[in-house]
Amino acid sequence: MESSQRIGRRFAHCRFQKRPALVAYLTAGDPSPGLTPELALALERGGADVLELGVPFSDPIADGPVIQRASDRALHAGATVARVLEIASRIRERSEMPILLFSYMNPLLRYGFDRLGEEAARRGIDGVLLTDLSVEEAEEPVRQLRAHGLDTVFLAAPTSTERRLKLVAEYSSGFVYVVSRTGVTGEQDSVQAGVGPLVERIRSLTDLPVAVGFGVSRAEHVQAIGAYADGAVVGSALMRVVEEHGAAPDLPARLEAFTRALTTPSGGPDR
Repeated sequence: MESSQRIGRRFAHCRFQKRPALVAYLTAGDPSPGLTPELALALERGGADVLELGVPFSDPIADGPVIQRASDRALHAGATVARVLEIASRIRERSEMPILLFSYMNPLLRYGFDRLGEEAARRGIDGVLLTDLSVEEAEEPVRQLRAHGLDTVFLAAPTSTERRLKLVAEYSSGFVYVVSRTGVTGEQDSVQAGVGPLVERIRSLTDLPVAVGFGVSRAEHVQAIGAYADGAVVGSALMRVVEEHGAAPDLPARLEAFTRALTTPSGGPDR
């Protein structure tokens, strides 16, 4: 089945506008499953181009403390894979923003990839990013997800071998996610300078857009990445807003303002 092409079209639109796409991460269910659709729409109003909708997991080994705590809060609030799919459906009813399901393997293995693919596509999800799926073992999950028209996004890291980068390029669709540094997610003062050559290595292997994440938290980071990549991924900085203001009635407005600052070249959040 052909993919929705929403992700590819959005990156092409941003390229036409000569700006980097903003890929915004949101842990589904934090602070509550019922509020997540409103937060997603706030991200879009603030200028987010693609939504990474995180499936909360009890052991998010690639994530730093901010997203770890977000996952814990979401699980205690009752978030499950099924609830996340419902949340995506509610977002899709009100938005054409591309939605990428961001998950670790364990919850999706338990749910079943074929079942996941059918239900995710039906609810308007455009792709899946599996953070801890070894690309050497990705052939069958990719086959099942793409059979339902879902894009599959994989991570390329500074430590990736040439063979692994080739597999990342082969199994990715939608875009390739380049990790700016080794370690876990989290806000940083600057983006690693060495990520540019890694982006060029990926570009030599695929025509897909390339987005850079891990440590991206300020407008100047987004703009710097835009000089050599097609998009920037922001996660922990956004989830810190949710963490700090989760009980505030104006949380969506705060998240929208923070996102807008990220997409404003002249300024940005000083965090």
